[in-house]
Amino acid sequence: MMTEARPYSDTIWDEVETWSRDRIESFQLDRLKQQLASVGKRSRHYAKTFSDTGFEPGDFKSLDDLAALPLTRKQDYVAGLDAQPPFGTLAAIDLKDAARVHFSSGTTARPAPVLWTKPDLDRWADVYARYLYAQGLRRGDVFQCMFNYAWFVGGLGATYGAERVGALVIPGSSGDTRRQIETIQQYGTKVVIGTPSFMAHLAETAEEMGFDLPGSTVEMVCVGGEPGASIPGTRQRIERQWGAKMFDCYGALECQPIGWDTALQLGPQLAEDYIHTEILDPDTLQPVEDGQRGVLVLTHLDKQACPLVRWWTGDVVVRDRAGTPDGRTHARLVGGVLGRADDMLIIRGVNLFPSAVEDIVRAFPGTTNEYVLVIDDSVKDGRTGFLTGVKLRIERTADAPDDLEYALTAKLRETLSVRFHVEVLPSGTLPRTVHKAKRVIQE
Repeated sequence: MMTEARPYSDTIWDEVETWSRDRIESFQLDRLKQQLASVGKRSRHYAKTFSDTGFEPGDFKSLDDLAALPLTRKQDYVAGLDAQPPFGTLAAIDLKDAARVHFSSGTTARPAPVLWTKPDLDRWADVYARYLYAQGLRRGDVFQCMFNYAWFVGGLGATYGAERVGALVIPGSSGDTRRQIETIQQYGTKVVIGTPSFMAHLAETAEEMGFDLPGSTVEMVCVGGEPGASIPGTRQRIERQWGAKMFDCYGALECQPIGWDTALQLGPQLAEDYIHTEILDPDTLQPVEDGQRGVLVLTHLDKQACPLVRWWTGDVVVRDRAGTPDGRTHARLVGGVLGRADDMLIIRGVNLFPSAVEDIVRAFPGTTNEYVLVIDDSVKDGRTGFLTGVKLRIERTADAPDDLEYALTAKLRETLSVRFHVEVLPSGTLPRTVHKAKRVIQE
């Protein structure tokens, strides 16, 4: 991959962004033929999956043929880590060929690793550069990265992408709020990137410091790691506080990136030369039409180290494959991520799955099978509405220890890195159900 700026035009980084739909789909078909043949040989997980389903990569003739394969879910990844530690059965390379490993935030019992080769990293940086260029970053601009660099996947990705465009990168990381503001003031930062909640916090800090943030040099606020940029109320608030345009940068540890806003702010645009996407009904698992809500399922076209086939993201989206006025043709996600099919919560940038809480509660002495996660004003930031913690209601058994609330709270915090407010109730208090229990409620 190229390692320096390569603008195709004044607004488009790579001519692939303007391919016709026919060319995009033809490219995806050719790449998938190669990718599936490779994955079936190199990944222990997919070798077994193909064998179990009778799938022959050589028989892959149409993009629709992907539907013959089962979905790959988070629990498959975690099970693979147990079966083949430490990097799992989905890994498809020898460790000597790996260049880097990134980790999940650890919402399961332990952080999950994802490997990358040097070509994977080059590809990642180039797609990041494409998106940052689309949003307005240019050579010589000052780019202040406020994504965390410790374990989190976003910091290095944004840094390498901005460097590829030719920007001057300030690796500020998250935290040290006043210094971030002073750095913007002193060095003329044009672009900042971080989580929406941190951007909101920075705006409040700037106001306390008497710093005119809307009058600063910042023109672009790029955000990821949690919802926000595609939520109209949040976007309007932060754009007003910063006096700058705000862009949604959507990705996940397992697939970096997925789709980012362009300057038009019409919803994250997918990199369809990097991933193939399906939008499925969460109940029937059948494809939905463009314009309808469904869960995003993705397949890597050329990922080497940890390639995914039909990865269930759990993210509810609406896809639009119509071109945009700037000449781009790749599909976009209207309104960004609209929610989670599995009720995932994001608390201060940490992804929290109810299943992770269930795993701890049901293994903890003194608790019954029942629990519920409660979202109300007591666990939200009063100004931004972002979650700062989560309320957990459980039931105690007759032989529960006196310190159940304290001990469980400490265990949850230690394992999930999230602040919990635990309410211990008598056994039989919470409602029972014989079908699907609702584990997350709003009050």
